[in-house]
Amino acid sequence: MNAIKGAGLGFRREMLDELLPSLPSEVDFWEVAPENWIPLGGRYQQQFEQASKQAPFTTHGLSLSIGSSDKLDVEFVKSVKRFLDTNNIDLYSEHLSYCSGNGHMYDLMPIPFTEDAVSHVVARIKQVQDIIERPLVLENVSYYIAPGQEMTELEFTNAVIQESGCLMLLDVNNVYVNSINHKYDARQFIEGLPSNKIVYGHIAGHYDEAEDLKVDTHGADVIEPVWKLLEHAYATHGVFPTLLERDFNIPSIDTLLSEVRRIKQIQEQFVSVDVTALNGSVA
Repeated sequence: MNAIKGAGLGFRREMLDELLPSLPSEVDFWEVAPENWIPLGGRYQQQFEQASKQAPFTTHGLSLSIGSSDKLDVEFVKSVKRFLDTNNIDLYSEHLSYCSGNGHMYDLMPIPFTEDAVSHVVARIKQVQDIIERPLVLENVSYYIAPGQEMTELEFTNAVIQESGCLMLLDVNNVYVNSINHKYDARQFIEGLPSNKIVYGHIAGHYDEAEDLKVDTHGADVIEPVWKLLEHAYATHGVFPTLLERDFNIPSIDTLLSEVRRIKQIQEQFVSVDVTALNGSVA
């Protein structure tokens, strides 16, 4: 399989003319939503194949709806597996949320933080993992209400990860947004996560609706407190591959690459710290 490392960027159709024929060397890996590329054909298939030969790719899905009460779309999951296998992609990541209920809702809805919801989600994760024949990777999502809450977001997240055997995509901006909106300590949340389950991360910008209300948009530059939180995540869990998300108000590729380079600079800083600490312990 094609393992990811370093700093990544989303691979979007509207960016193809800027990205090809030669992908920017500053980007170590790329991420696609499988739904946007299944089924491939014609010019887009040729461009995807051209790109996937140059760098590792990972996936971040939009419509698995892992927390839904609707029946799991088994045929869709099988199509994702074919996409992963055909394109030599190791990881299938999705959102720890749901986006369907008697039909598609086109938004990510919060799963209730309850024991019953944990059991429901874990069973569905195991079903997905049996089909794709690899661990599912789930992202902590931003949420604005917490219906029927019986446990904290951290307790719910850890329970799902532990009981299902899935892996985690740590979205640092989502932690920041939630910590403001729901008044908890973002650093403590990150410290409470299992290091051995974090396979990669996201960082992004958001919109300030008010001082105490942040909206996760992926439509702005990353702010300094989120960069600092990424540093804390590396200090806590070690350096993990991290991808810059930008879905709206997409600037030039040069502007995006400047943020990708900052991810790499922070990673190099903490890799250097790790090596220094190791050498010190050996001496």
